[in-house]
Amino acid sequence: MYLSAKSHRIPLSDGNSIPIIGLGTYSDPAPSIKESCEASVKAAIDIGYRHFDGAYIYKNEHEVGNAIKAKIAEGKVTREDIFYCGKLWATNHVPEMVRPTLERTLRTLQMDYVDLYIIEIPMAFKPGDEIYPKDENGKWLYHKSNLCATWEALEACKDAGLVKSLGVSNFNRRQLELILNKPGLKYKPVSNQVECHPYFTQSKLLKFCQQHDIVVIAYSPLGTCRNPSWVNTTCPPLLKDEFLNSLGKKYNKTAAQIVLRFNIQRGVVVIPKSFNPERAKENFQIFDFSLTEEDMKNIEALNKNIRFVEMLMWSDHPEYPFHDEY
Repeated sequence: MYLSAKSHRIPLSDGNSIPIIGLGTYSDPAPSIKESCEASVKAAIDIGYRHFDGAYIYKNEHEVGNAIKAKIAEGKVTREDIFYCGKLWATNHVPEMVRPTLERTLRTLQMDYVDLYIIEIPMAFKPGDEIYPKDENGKWLYHKSNLCATWEALEACKDAGLVKSLGVSNFNRRQLELILNKPGLKYKPVSNQVECHPYFTQSKLLKFCQQHDIVVIAYSPLGTCRNPSWVNTTCPPLLKDEFLNSLGKKYNKTAAQIVLRFNIQRGVVVIPKSFNPERAKENFQIFDFSLTEEDMKNIEALNKNIRFVEMLMWSDHPEYPFHDEY
């Protein structure tokens, strides 16, 4: 499939399509970052990004929405050019909460629909407005998951025209099969958003998803920031890798561009986060070269099977996804 900076959508199983690179909009909630989100999204649209990955819990959906609205008003893009992915958080899995939660996201974004809406994690927490519910002793308040019931509520949102495509995130094979084998399934998940990069190549999960026409979307495709409160910092920083940097020299590209190109050549969508316009521009410049088959194999051999994002604080949840091999 020929991909270019102007045309880089790949098909989804429901007949829709997704741009193979998007801008991640997660940011550590610092006020100075807040102000730069709107400007970053505007700059990204000027660079050529059309896919934006957001979530209600990032607390900046209004800024993403404002930026997109401004660029549409300017005539730079139409709503149809833009692909927005929103997420259903763990405290809103109860079926009757699903539609109101999506409608809140739509109001915040000032949109009539989102292109993709995904279950952010397969674990359910105590329903309500508290994003991270804990009891007075600081113990996490979990809720019994019923992923199939949550999925049916999402299917109803698609039927109502509030969302074009439905997907999941951080699901393992067993959890995907739970939905795929659901009696009376109306729409299957088109995507599974998971951590994926040369140190964690996800080859088994990727193969399973490809067999079921599920597109893998890679979060943290460049590794992550080094915030020890939620990142496994025992693994060395991906972009400092010697081999990746030597390939960068060979192709006259940066290690980051090599890493992103690696995933898109495997058909994996990448959503690198950068609020730095220069870096966002660099991340987008991955359509003017391709890696040889041998280089692809050698990058894949860097796999350490190590996650940067382990979510260990929830490892005692019955639906914690990462105990399984994949």
